[in-house]
Amino acid sequence: MSLVIAPIKDFAHGIYDGPHATPKEATEGHIFLGIKNVTPEGRLDFSQIKYVSEEEFPKWTKRVTPQAGDVVFSYEATLHRYAVIPGGFDGCLGRRMGLVRPDTTKLLPRYLHYYFLSPVWQRYLETKVITGVTVNRLPIKDFPDFLITVPSIDEQARIVDVLSSYDDLIENNHRRIQLLEESTRLLYQEWFVHLRFPGHEHVKVVDGIPEGWEPTKLPDIIEVNPKTKVEKQQEIWYVPMSALSESAMTADKKDFERRTKHTNVKFIKNDTLLARITPCLENGKTGFAYFLKDDEIACGSTEFIVLRGKRVSPEFTYCLARSYPFRENAIKSMTGSSGRQRVQITCFNEYSVPLAPESILCEFDQFVAENFWQIRNLMDQNARLEKARDLLLPRLMNGELTP
Repeated sequence: MSLVIAPIKDFAHGIYDGPHATPKEATEGHIFLGIKNVTPEGRLDFSQIKYVSEEEFPKWTKRVTPQAGDVVFSYEATLHRYAVIPGGFDGCLGRRMGLVRPDTTKLLPRYLHYYFLSPVWQRYLETKVITGVTVNRLPIKDFPDFLITVPSIDEQARIVDVLSSYDDLIENNHRRIQLLEESTRLLYQEWFVHLRFPGHEHVKVVDGIPEGWEPTKLPDIIEVNPKTKVEKQQEIWYVPMSALSESAMTADKKDFERRTKHTNVKFIKNDTLLARITPCLENGKTGFAYFLKDDEIACGSTEFIVLRGKRVSPEFTYCLARSYPFRENAIKSMTGSSGRQRVQITCFNEYSVPLAPESILCEFDQFVAENFWQIRNLMDQNARLEKARDLLLPRLMNGELTP
């Protein structure tokens, strides 16, 4: 493989950074593409979107308007976030985001994307990082002169074909996970929030509780921060806040650590983990500990609340924690200084959760258990695919393997 080492600017029509400010809040309009919209794996995530209004949009696209094939990157605070802009994207760069517009006669966008995700590039970039008092950053003015290693266009295309076959399977699995999670939550909402459960047409509802249902408070049916013992100095997994998804039950195992010094937040398989601090709770960070073995104990961020079903299933508990009324109750209880507000555990003491008859709960569990199993299976598939791809990536980039 013939390789050329040269500055990025030699392979690009342009390199741009985004605005150094934040637009006025808008409920609709154009996407304001921020760091949180790019996953560590290099995918775009639009589960949480900020918008720029039609009136403001020209101001935020003076420097550049992202177009299909541009490769976006983060250059401050959270580094190593990269993604390719897809066709049909309508938005602008957010704060601390930049983009490379490749000259496709010399550099394929997806090759550049894979190169940015490779250990070779990320190790090189660490030598360029400027350490700040509050955040680290890359000198954006120097970025065009950063060196990259590029093979011929034909060789780039072959590398992209190999790696994208893995990514296409991973992306398809992510879409399936999203649909499974969505259908599970919609079923919970239909049955237990809107009270349109099987046979509801023949059941009277008095003061928000269907006839035959038990009027219970949350602590009657779910343990909040249950005590879980583990031997001192035993090595167990630690799960940080960053590992939790804002939109799904899935967790990023790459963020897990093995620890002998434990936090006081401990949990077991199929417990629900709920963020208790702002803005993590508002953003949706909630997890389901599907990733542990049957007899395994882990610890996590001290900003987690652990929920464990007593009279309801783990799946029901997770769906409850994702429901709008439950989260609103938790958010309204928050106290503390601005930016560091936390949920007050006492807010759950009087939170009403009408308990359905056993027959309805069992029917719900049967429906959703299959979805949860499929999500676990798809996550395991993705972990294997990512491992295989990540083994190939550096070897293809440095020419050790020729596709």
